[in-house]
Amino acid sequence: MSKPTPISGFPEWTPAQRMIEQFVLDRIRATFELYGFAPLETRSVEPLDQLLRKGETSKEVYVLRRLQADPAGATGDDALGLHFDLTVPFARYVLENAGKLQFPFRRYQIQKVWRGERPQEGRYREFLQADIDIVDRNTLPAHYEAEMPLVIGDALRSLPIPPVRIQVNNRKICEGFYRGIGLTDPEAALRAVDKLDKIGPAKVAELLAETAGASEAQAKGCLALAEISAPDASFADAVRALGVTDPLLDEGIAELTAVVETAAAHSPGLCVADLRIARGLDYYTGTVYETQLIGYERFGSVCSGGRYDNLASSGNVHFPGVGISIGVTRLLGLLFGAEALSISRSVPTCVLVAVNSEDERPASNKVAEALRSRGIPTEVSPGAAKFGKQIRYAERRGIPYVWFLGAEGDEVKDIRSGEQLAAAAGEWTPPRADLKPLVAPA
Repeated sequence: MSKPTPISGFPEWTPAQRMIEQFVLDRIRATFELYGFAPLETRSVEPLDQLLRKGETSKEVYVLRRLQADPAGATGDDALGLHFDLTVPFARYVLENAGKLQFPFRRYQIQKVWRGERPQEGRYREFLQADIDIVDRNTLPAHYEAEMPLVIGDALRSLPIPPVRIQVNNRKICEGFYRGIGLTDPEAALRAVDKLDKIGPAKVAELLAETAGASEAQAKGCLALAEISAPDASFADAVRALGVTDPLLDEGIAELTAVVETAAAHSPGLCVADLRIARGLDYYTGTVYETQLIGYERFGSVCSGGRYDNLASSGNVHFPGVGISIGVTRLLGLLFGAEALSISRSVPTCVLVAVNSEDERPASNKVAEALRSRGIPTEVSPGAAKFGKQIRYAERRGIPYVWFLGAEGDEVKDIRSGEQLAAAAGEWTPPRADLKPLVAPA
């Protein structure tokens, strides 16, 4: 077999990186549960018509088919694609299980998703997301939109990563403003403004004219709105100074003010009102979020989401919601690339039990079982070589302790310091810092 060629966009972490990832997931999961979110996992595939019905996603969806499928193409239930986010499958799950759920329904979901994007640093075709959403039946109070940044702020603050800044906007501000200046296609204008960081103001102005029918004056107004940014509720005065009035605009200003003030009371400096944030997916209807990792702003958002009112509906009943998603693989990929995270050892093992001879291996196994029963990660030496060779094996693996069995009592050696002490498998406990690998900034 020839040497395989890596497939770009499908990351495979080293064991040490995978342990860092698991540490991160445990911290995120713990924070989500502190806020009362329950775990959920949905299937990896959805009907193509569901995946394609919201937003500009048709070029990103991976289609699933059998090798021997009909060349004419699958139809109906057989026309499937891998989900590109967790919000669309979650909306479908709510519709299918509405009779069994208690509303408002709070769930978290940590799963892989797939997008046919061009791979680049921080962007992958297969990646892990950690989502939270709150949905209700028919109405969802706006205060849930203010809760989202608090959860994410606490989750990310629990990690040994650079600080984050959550940028928030409200689609109602943008849509109300666009209506107020006479634009008849607010969604097209939103999609154009969402590209501001990528293509710049001049190109966005051209795009506004082409796709939203904006005049030069209207395009200038849209760009003036997008330039407003403030760490507090003063953004509202800047919006009103533009002289545009619309009931939807007023509603959006009130809702965004509540988000910014709630976040400031919980964690000063966490949120900033940034009116260029639009989010490209069509299903957002209220507050939208993007999160910058300080020092890595050029790579874009590592956590985003928003309010949606029309994603899930059945007859006269609809299920509005608000959600936000941490791009776990994206976040870690950037930090791994910068060598910004470290782990104290590359294996979970805390203790290597030495083997005096192969005939005595059962005795070493018994010690290992006693240590494991007390929660101490332990493995037994692979061979009964000289003790120096067994110690070197532990050093190469990053295992801090080696356990030696003796006729007059056992001893454990800290191979970093050289200290060796008498020990009993039913009593000895390593320092807490050595029990499990520690993740820290590099």
